[in-house]
Amino acid sequence: MEAPVAGIDVSKDKLIVYFQGKLYEFTNDRQGFEEIRKILPSGCKVGIESTGVYHVNLAKYLNNEYDVRIINPFILKKFKDFRGKKSDKNDAKKLAELVVSMGSGFTTSDARELTSQWDFVIRSIARVKNRLRRDLVLLGYRDSLSKRNLEEVLRGGGDSVVLSEVRFLLEELERLEGRKREIEKELEDFVPKDSLIFTIPGIGKTLGCIILARVGDVRRFSDKKRFVAYCGLDPVVESSGKSVVSRGISKRGDAVLRRAFYLAALTAIKVNLVIKRFYEEHKGRLKGKKLIVACARKLAVITWAVLYYNKPFDASE
Repeated sequence: MEAPVAGIDVSKDKLIVYFQGKLYEFTNDRQGFEEIRKILPSGCKVGIESTGVYHVNLAKYLNNEYDVRIINPFILKKFKDFRGKKSDKNDAKKLAELVVSMGSGFTTSDARELTSQWDFVIRSIARVKNRLRRDLVLLGYRDSLSKRNLEEVLRGGGDSVVLSEVRFLLEELERLEGRKREIEKELEDFVPKDSLIFTIPGIGKTLGCIILARVGDVRRFSDKKRFVAYCGLDPVVESSGKSVVSRGISKRGDAVLRRAFYLAALTAIKVNLVIKRFYEEHKGRLKGKKLIVACARKLAVITWAVLYYNKPFDASE
């Protein structure tokens, strides 16, 4: 027997629940969570839109007893474009309909939360490193963060205020790197280790886990264009008369997923024959980040095809 389905529209202060033709309104707090448990049977499929941090506590609370599906707002928006106007009550109903139409391929809230933490940590690491480079220049050194260079800076004299910051930043960097390793280890428990995504050169263990945790079941994307749009890697093109101008990528999709594919592309242009060939063919027309983004988009298409058709990567195809 198919499990019943509910949809919950989440805002900062309230929760709108759609279940079996009825709408309920509760507060977005522990009391509201407990009221939801009273009306939803155990094992129920629950669709919740990802809304900043406001859905996280609800998803964690429901996750042990219910089949919780975290739905990207971009996917819901696309669905609503075909199915009706926006309103809190309508959104709750559409979330339930979306769960039914897309099947069972959604990521657990814990896995998504870990990927969000990973993304925050890697961006924090980048900021710390940039600040360190700035401090090295102020102290008269090259901005290289080599171990030798940093040891020399710490041994030397100079501005004590800047040196104090260097010491603080190095401690912060060590702490962030440690947390990054912990998250990556935890993520391995959430994704299948034999996934075919790991047959794609350039997508290693960590980024493969990130992508799988963010995507869930790729079969909910019926074609590669939908998947690329979900990643926010779809090109924005404007046409006027006979001219067609590219305005970059939309960036409307999943930012964590987009960054993961960008980082994977940096490796793939060296080790993946398809991406390497694509890079060489387009480097005369595109440069810098635009070229890497194009490679990331190509890599996303390859990933969709490998997972959707359940076939290992083959560079000859």
